[in-house]
Formats: sequence, structure tokens, C-alpha cells
Amino acid sequence: MNRLREIRAGFVGFGEVNTPKEFIVGRCAESAKLLEKRGLKLFTTAVVCDDPDGKEAARARTELARNDFDLLIICVAGWIPSWAVFSVIEPFKHKPMILWGLSGWQEGDRFVTTADQAGTTALRKPMEDMGYDFKYVVNYRGEKPRIAEIINYAEAARAASLLKTAKIGMAGYRDMRLYGTLYDGVSLKAQIGPEIEHFDLLEIAQLMEKVKAKEIATISSALKKRWHFVKEPRPGTVENSVRLFLALKAKIHDRKYQGFSFCDVDGVKKLMKFAPAGSLTLLHDEMDICSIPENDSLGAVTQLIVKYLTGQVAAYLEFYEFMKDGALMGVPDYVPAEIVDGKVTVMPNAFGDFGEGLLNVSKLKTGKVTICRLGYSKGVYAMHIMTGTARTPVKWEEAGWAPPAPQLPSLEIIFDNPVEDFIQKVMSQHYIISYGDNRAKLEALCSILGISVDAEQVFGRLI
Repeated sequence: MNRLREIRAGFVGFGEVNTPKEFIVGRCAESAKLLEKRGLKLFTTAVVCDDPDGKEAARARTELARNDFDLLIICVAGWIPSWAVFSVIEPFKHKPMILWGLSGWQEGDRFVTTADQAGTTALRKPMEDMGYDFKYVVNYRGEKPRIAEIINYAEAARAASLLKTAKIGMAGYRDMRLYGTLYDGVSLKAQIGPEIEHFDLLEIAQLMEKVKAKEIATISSALKKRWHFVKEPRPGTVENSVRLFLALKAKIHDRKYQGFSFCDVDGVKKLMKFAPAGSLTLLHDEMDICSIPENDSLGAVTQLIVKYLTGQVAAYLEFYEFMKDGALMGVPDYVPAEIVDGKVTVMPNAFGDFGEGLLNVSKLKTGKVTICRLGYSKGVYAMHIMTGTARTPVKWEEAGWAPPAPQLPSLEIIFDNPVEDFIQKVMSQHYIISYGDNRAKLEALCSILGISVDAEQVFGRLI
């Protein structure tokens, strides 16, 4: 699990000028403390009322503008004329927001309210009509505040912020002349945020020549103790993997990539004459980075989305077989250690005409999972999501590997929804896996970025 930076949120409370101030200030402060206990870093300003001159709103705008935050939390603790709220939040319209209506309290045999939801219901539709990106949350009378929903949306807002400055390294272009791995750079940058930086594999080959033999020998020796080898590799197999790893690591460090993809079949395997799986396995051991092969542009973006939402490594899997209740998904090369059940296991092997490489054949963790994929068609971005339960697969093999054929890292995922519905909307051979049910997190981010998750509307129209 990777550690993400803290969520940064602006926080401003509201209450009407004629409501006793202690009824507003105290409950807003209590609400802020609940969020801080869940790890949010709040930039707070004093409660705002609808003073006729608008001095409190002006003061709040100035104080909030001094800070950089992922989202703005509008905490309504009583009736408030809408103009006072819009006067504060208008300069931050580009930020995701939470419209949070508090609730009253019990005094003896009676319930006391400051008309919190009169304030929020007067705001919700105008905010929507004016184009604000926000989540509307109310406290139910007599119930605990719905903090989990607020945190969920706040995590999505942080992810949206991180995506705006993310940079993905792409070695080569359009491996195997695939179509589904391409992307539109302008719309990707404008709507979602990441920059994809292309470079030639020649740069990696040149960096490989600069790697010192002593460093290769040291890491190779350590790997033979750290990983479980199914059989003894040929001379040079481990060293090739280490050399490529060190070259990739140098490039990633230099350019500060958060994600990485590369030309695999028509690149490393064809030109360097060995499979890069061992190198990428080692890369995940040593670096906090997302990676996916075959120049899969939107696969790499999906990985960053999943990582920034969950803190997980966001590994890729591809489809091998569909079943009546799910799918067999696996990878023909490498998986990060984070999703391995037990020790990383590698098998020296070759596929087709390619030379021997270190194939990762580790067993994968099972349990509740979410698979997803970002897609783009005719000007529309959409996220395809499926939840399910991952189990250890039956014994199987992919034809073409040198005998004895390996059991590839894989899972049988039993879908929570009908398989056929998923199949008719499937967007790629590659989907990104995360552990747990992360649908709500993905949907929250999609709402902020304008990515559709309405499969019937989007996919039915586009395909």
C-alpha cells in the first residue's frame, strides 16, 4: 500500500445573522473536528453570516484564498440567504465542493433546529444550475453525521488534484500496432490532467550501457535470495533484467514519472532479445510507480486514478477466458509484489522467438476486488467498472511457452453483476485491479472530472 499525501480542504461554516451565534459556531467547530480526526487538513475561516454589507463574506474569501486545497466544504449550520454563500464560494468555482447541511439537537423532550436544511435546499439547485461540481450531504435528524460519504468525496477530490500534475513516461509508441491503446492528448490533458511524455527505447539502451557491472552483480546476487526461482536461469538472464531495471529506474527518477508504459513485444523483446518481466518486477520492488506494458495509454491513466483513490499499486490484468459467472484474468509477464500471495516467484522461460527472461509466476491475493478501465470514444470519456470476488484459478496454461508451460499469475473473478452485460461493453484486454469494493470512490472521481459511468447511456450510444 502506497502512502498518499493528506487531503487538503477549505472549510467555511454559515448561519443567519439573527440566529444566536453560539448555535452556529459550536456545531461548525464540532463538524470540523470530526473531519480532522479522519486525517483531513482543514484550512478554516470563521463562520459567515448574512451581514448587510457582506463584510464577513469578504473576509472569508480572503482567508480561504491564502491556501491551496483540493476541495471546499460548505458547512451550513442554519438558515442562510443564498447570496451570502455564493459571495464566498464563487472565486473557488473551479474546485470540487461539499454542501453539508447539519442537523439540530435534542433538549429534554423537544428537538431544536436552526433550519439547516432550509439553507441547503435553497442552495442545491442554484449550485447545480450554475455549474458547480459538488456533493450534497445532509445529517439526518437523530443520526450520526455521514462522515464516510464526505471522506469518500474528499479522497476523490485529492485524486483529481494529483491527476492534474501527473506525468506518465511512454517508451516507444503503439506496440503491436494496437488501436485500443491510443489516446487523444488534448482532451486527456484538458479533462483529466495527466501528461504523457514519449521517448525512444534508444534512450533506455544507452542508459543500459552506462550501468556498472559491480552494481549489476550486487543486485543479481540479492535477487537470487529475495525471489523464489522455479529453476536455475541461464547465465546472463538475471543480469539482463537488472541492467534494464537500472536503466528504467534512472529515466523514471530523472523525469519524475508517476506512471510508466513501454513498447514490449515490438520493442524490448524484439530489439533487446529478452522479456522485460523480471525488470518490471524489480522496478515495483524498488519504486512507488504504476506500470503497464504495450504502450497502453489509458490503461496507465486508469492506474493513476486507482492509485490516487485507494493508495494501492493498481496492477493490470488481462482477460484470458470468460465464464458464465465471471472471467479468468492474468498477466503473461509480471505483477507487483503488493498483490502477490507469499513470496515473489519467478521462472526463467521464453515465449515464441523471444529469448529467455524472468517470468513472474507468483500466486495472487484473493478476495473482494474491483476492476475498471477508462475509455474514450467520440469525445466522451467513460469508466467501466465491475466488482467481484477473486479466487485461485483452476490449473491452466497459455500455449506457446517453452515447456514446461508456466501457470501465469491469475485470478478467477466472479462478477457481482451479469457477465454478458460486462462483455458487451468491454473496452480493452487490460483492466486495472484494486482490492475491496472501490466503485463509490471511482464514481465520486468520475463525477468531479465529468467522466461518465452510465454504461447504458454512453456505451449504448457509442458502440
